[in-house]
Amino acid sequence: MYSFKRLFEVRKELSKTESTVISIVGLFSILLVWELATSLGGIPQQLFPSPSSVFSAFGEMYGHDRLMQSVAYSCKLNVLGYAEAVAISLPFGFLVGMFPFSREAIRKPLDTLRFLPLPAMTGLFIAWFGIEDNMKIQFLAFSITAYLVPVVVQRIQEIPEVYVETIKTLSNSRWGLITKVFIPAGIEAIYEDIRVLVAISWTYIMVAELVNKTDGLGAMIYLASRQGRVDKVFAILLVITIIGLLQDKIFKIAGRFLFPYKYGSGSSK
Repeated sequence: MYSFKRLFEVRKELSKTESTVISIVGLFSILLVWELATSLGGIPQQLFPSPSSVFSAFGEMYGHDRLMQSVAYSCKLNVLGYAEAVAISLPFGFLVGMFPFSREAIRKPLDTLRFLPLPAMTGLFIAWFGIEDNMKIQFLAFSITAYLVPVVVQRIQEIPEVYVETIKTLSNSRWGLITKVFIPAGIEAIYEDIRVLVAISWTYIMVAELVNKTDGLGAMIYLASRQGRVDKVFAILLVITIIGLLQDKIFKIAGRFLFPYKYGSGSSK
């Protein structure tokens, strides 16, 4: 007989089946409460639409609002901007993190990037790159780089000194130290940070797409808001959430191939 007590044990690890069932039950419970609150609670649909209204908006957006084209456009910006940010952040972050001269020379400017109101800088990027796709990609790349470079530097600094001293004992080659310690140990930790920061990239995609409001999910949200179609706004937010979850899953699957030694055969995650 199944014991439900184990579900409430402190830090108890559940099986994959248990986790899946509980997740499904939780999701449907939320949708049921949401539907009842909007249909029986007297909440105006114009302010807080019911789940059924949100789901019905998908058909209208698919048929008349070019939903799939907007999804493809926003995903393209996400991939191109994020790839550029990673290509810039990795070598630059390694350079700053490994060598004391570059670290001390650049650390203060890097710290100040965290306080920049990045959405307010869209005017600068419009002046530099215009209002077309390239501006949006460059804005996204810069926004992610501002977060990712300090993370890369921190990960390099966190590599245990014992690894460094061991390689120094075996070989006095600086290149060997970089290729055998900093790159393997750093990339493994940085990969998880890259995966997590994908969620932030969608915030800046929405900001960038508001520049000319012609394509993408950000433009769709702006237009739906102006029209008072809150059901469409909720539906688009749901689409973005689903895309983000799929991206996260793809990163996790890729991580299993890139770093197979991190995952035991019995892992259920």
